[in-house]
Amino acid sequence: MGKLMVLTLFGAGLALIGERLVALRQRTNASREVEPVEPQNCRLIEGLENGSEDIDILPSGLAFISSGLKYPGMPSFAPDEPGQIFLMDLNEQNPRAQALNISDGFDKASFNPHGISTFIDEDHTVYLYVVNHPHMKSTVEKFKFEEQQRSLVHLKTIKHELLKSLNDIVVLGPEQFYATRDHYFTNFFLVLLEIIMDLHWTYVVFYSPTEVKVVAEGFSSANGITVSLDKKYIYAADVAAQNIHVLKKHENWDLTQVKVIHLGILVDNLTEDPDTGDIWAGCHPNGMKLLIYNPEDPPGSEVLRIQNVLSEKPKISTEYANNGSVLQGSSVASVYHGKLLIGTVFHKALYCLL
Repeated sequence: MGKLMVLTLFGAGLALIGERLVALRQRTNASREVEPVEPQNCRLIEGLENGSEDIDILPSGLAFISSGLKYPGMPSFAPDEPGQIFLMDLNEQNPRAQALNISDGFDKASFNPHGISTFIDEDHTVYLYVVNHPHMKSTVEKFKFEEQQRSLVHLKTIKHELLKSLNDIVVLGPEQFYATRDHYFTNFFLVLLEIIMDLHWTYVVFYSPTEVKVVAEGFSSANGITVSLDKKYIYAADVAAQNIHVLKKHENWDLTQVKVIHLGILVDNLTEDPDTGDIWAGCHPNGMKLLIYNPEDPPGSEVLRIQNVLSEKPKISTEYANNGSVLQGSSVASVYHGKLLIGTVFHKALYCLL
């Protein structure tokens, strides 16, 4: 190959990367500013200082919170401390966060919790499933919750070839769940290239002990996932594409797309209001500030509420927004009978009365 051709191809490659970087700034809302929207009755939750990435609230009002996530490219305020699961009782007048003890026999030192989901069995036993990244790998950990002892008993670790680069999980049976893969590559530099090139190679996977399969694909970066109150629909966020996919669940666990709701903001985890069926989404108003962290100009937080999800025109409203002065990098918002918890990837957590 001639030198001129090599230079030509190199120049074309640089031009393509340049174009992709410009597009990346647009996709991450790099120039977006936050207009504050702050409920009157909010307070930071004491003890949650190093992240509260995902939250799942039981019908009884007990809230599980994953904390201490170490995620490639994201800051961590406690890089040498293992992750934890916290519990809050939202029935209390002034609920506080309490770290749950985890049974022996589980590698607590490498615990790196991400997305979480609970399942209540027929005998009322509560199980907590946790996406874990020990040594930057991906596993799903199954725990039994001991309410009296305020502890978690580790039951098993789930691994599979399709369960890589996992982000979030929603459990629908004793050992049946959907999970999202947020990156196709696991190498950090290839992940950066994947983000820049905006490859749509990520997916939603279904897991059971007898069958594991991809059930929805073509996501730029599949992220938060939850289920409708009637268990007929799955809602999956594509953070890079700034949208939510509404997927119909079939008896064989396959999913077919019903619609896509475009939000115009980087949407992270999704939860559902148990009273109304509304979707609550933790969002990142400026993704570039999240990727390039500057404590002098931190990433903001935003919470969206989507009403009438299945209608032709869902109503989308901003329920909380802050420029980072109070809360940085909101990843989840979960409600329980007029109470709101807002969690973050690596920062603090907020408790509000609506």
